[in-house]
Amino acid sequence: MPKLGGRKVRERKIKEPIVGLSSNKNEQQSIIQGLELLPIKQIITQGDRVVITPNWVKANDPSTGTVVGPQTLQELIRYVKRFNPKEIIIATGSGGDQTTSVFKKVGYDKAIQEEAVKFVDLNFGPYVDIDLGHSIINRTKINSLIENMDVLISFTQLKQHEEATMSAAIKNIALGWPPAEIHGFPKKQTGIHEDLHGFIVAMAKKIPIDLSIVSVDKGMIGTGPSDGKAVDTEGLTIVSTDPVAADAIGGRLLGFLPQAIQYIYALYNAKVGEADPNNMIIKGMTLEQAEKIFSKAAYGQEIVLDKDNKIKGMHGNMPK
Repeated sequence: MPKLGGRKVRERKIKEPIVGLSSNKNEQQSIIQGLELLPIKQIITQGDRVVITPNWVKANDPSTGTVVGPQTLQELIRYVKRFNPKEIIIATGSGGDQTTSVFKKVGYDKAIQEEAVKFVDLNFGPYVDIDLGHSIINRTKINSLIENMDVLISFTQLKQHEEATMSAAIKNIALGWPPAEIHGFPKKQTGIHEDLHGFIVAMAKKIPIDLSIVSVDKGMIGTGPSDGKAVDTEGLTIVSTDPVAADAIGGRLLGFLPQAIQYIYALYNAKVGEADPNNMIIKGMTLEQAEKIFSKAAYGQEIVLDKDNKIKGMHGNMPK
């Protein structure tokens, strides 16, 4: 088992790659419908300390597809409360603007205050050290919250990304947790972006995500993560017990097989998670249906990788 600065890394609650695909004109309801497709009672149990990391990369309006919506975050908090956790903590560290600026400008402060949950700005300490084994950043400080949580939820949107190819559940944690106090705004001063995919892989190995929620209600294509075109799919949602599976499915909506996204393929080969949909348990709508909904909203026509009830393999349609 890998170690976290000399300590054992916590394992995911559910190891099976279960994926839920749902669609509802109401984003909040779509997410709840998706979560109900998963063994949620085994993921969040009574007495757990649950940490939700939302995508707050920049103080842009949620309608731009840049950040998650405060109302949807509030509904997610209320859903988690059903399972009687000991504590719910909203924790993230913005890279584009000060976290507190995003917190107030977008309106997350109201949701957090009304639900009486704790907020932690991961851009600051107290810290613990973690060994990454990354070629440029071998070791980094990270908020000590990493040692005091039972469940980690990544809540973000699906976006094309100018360097990472795409941004979804894994990158949300990999770039949301490193402190800007050390790595700078927008977290590019110490070498993270010199090998971004390698850094994402290193972080994913150290911080297991128990529940991945990728909203495509306001996805983004083009020049993401904050300057692309917003895509309104009216509540299309990907949820999963396996963050590699969640991101791999998100990649397929964007038209990418796993090898097209370096960090996904590397994590798959390292057996951190599953990237082949043929080996996933997919519930709700079919992958083909989800691809049609997204491509129609994004490009005005249905463009799919997986059609006629057949799922392409890891490397597509290889010649015989």
